[in-house]
Amino acid sequence: MNFLIVGLGNFGGALAVRLTQLGHEVIGVDSSMSKVEMFKNDITHTICANCTDIHTAKEIPVKDADVVIVSIGEHEGNSIMVTANMKQLNAKRIISRAVSQTQETVLRAMGIEEIVHPEQDSAEKLAKNLTSEGFIDSFELSSEYSIVKAEVPERYEGKRLGETDIRSKHNINVLTIISKTKKRNFLGIKQSTMEVKEMAKADTLLEKGEILVIFGHVKDIEKFLE
Repeated sequence: MNFLIVGLGNFGGALAVRLTQLGHEVIGVDSSMSKVEMFKNDITHTICANCTDIHTAKEIPVKDADVVIVSIGEHEGNSIMVTANMKQLNAKRIISRAVSQTQETVLRAMGIEEIVHPEQDSAEKLAKNLTSEGFIDSFELSSEYSIVKAEVPERYEGKRLGETDIRSKHNINVLTIISKTKKRNFLGIKQSTMEVKEMAKADTLLEKGEILVIFGHVKDIEKFLE
């Protein structure tokens, strides 16, 4: 995958390096030349540019990126301006960092659905989320066992849970099903929300786009998601 990361601070820099280590093409952008120099040998390519200016942002290969990540944390206003410019340039997918509730509210009002909070979500975890097919989120119970949210695999779409071989073949348990829905926020803008459909039962229908909440050994879950 091709990633464009705007903001090479502690979080953005760590994320850029980790994604590069995972074998992805990463372009890191920052208005500080010192930060650009710091990471030039650790990620695919670095650019010194101020993306709060739309004319400058147009010179960045936004449309070539599968994912644009705005990881600016020092200045909320700059982060919002860069995000707005990425939307204007028709980025395929935008993930923005939020450091306050107010900033998150503004980003959601702009139609940004994917928002990360570095103080809560590590760069390592986000890198895994972005590059593991079907993987959405996880809660580690220990070094060996986790509860994971993952999209219903295509091979199980349209089947009843009892018809699948998830438990017997993969040794993991499906705890519940979450459905994605669209609701309008207080500004009238449609946002994606997630609602628990029901607790998992043998006759639970697994539909395309729904999310499984599964529990099991980390290695068993990784095999299931392959």
